[in-house]
Amino acid sequence: MKIKGAIFDLDGTLLDSTWLWHQIDIDFLGSRGFEVPPDYVEIITPMEFREVALYTIERFHLPEEPEAIMAEWNQMAKDAYTNQIQMKTGTKEVLEELKKNGVRMVVATSNISDLFIPCLKRNGIYEYFDAFTECSEVGKSKKFPDVYIEAAEKIHCKPEECVVFEDIVEALETAKGCGFTTICARDAAWQYDEDALKEAADFQIQQISDALSLLNQWK
Repeated sequence: MKIKGAIFDLDGTLLDSTWLWHQIDIDFLGSRGFEVPPDYVEIITPMEFREVALYTIERFHLPEEPEAIMAEWNQMAKDAYTNQIQMKTGTKEVLEELKKNGVRMVVATSNISDLFIPCLKRNGIYEYFDAFTECSEVGKSKKFPDVYIEAAEKIHCKPEECVVFEDIVEALETAKGCGFTTICARDAAWQYDEDALKEAADFQIQQISDALSLLNQWK
């Protein structure tokens, strides 16, 4: 299999950051007298940042503006992304192997650049990426293919020439549905529906470092 481009999700795929957002949910809703509902995280995970704020306001009947909530979440996360969040084991080695083989790389994320760019720079992997695409840039969540299409266009690749690395089933379903080869890099935070995952992911790896064996097979 010959690939020209690789599209990476960040949180839960390359970055060990899912725990932070879970804690932010607990702290944010707890400060307003709510517990985190069992389905809340699963629902919001593929969403664009502002969409999450709007959904949260509606679900919990909060008398707040989305911009204010987004600013609060941003502030809660900023220190951790700047100083604490680490890349997952093997991330740099995978990026290095792709770079060595001339594969262009791009990020497709529902996160925002103010948070993830300092984190990527501190972890020494910012320079591996040729471009970055945020869901807010296309105005749609990962329930829609726009962010992946835009990411592929930025590195001048067609969907059939790219692999997409993701950690959640819904995003994998979206990417596969528009012609990308999909790789699920499992994250311990999620309980996977194995049947749905088999449909959505062309390949599965237990951790991002396992992608090295796939890349060697494709040479």
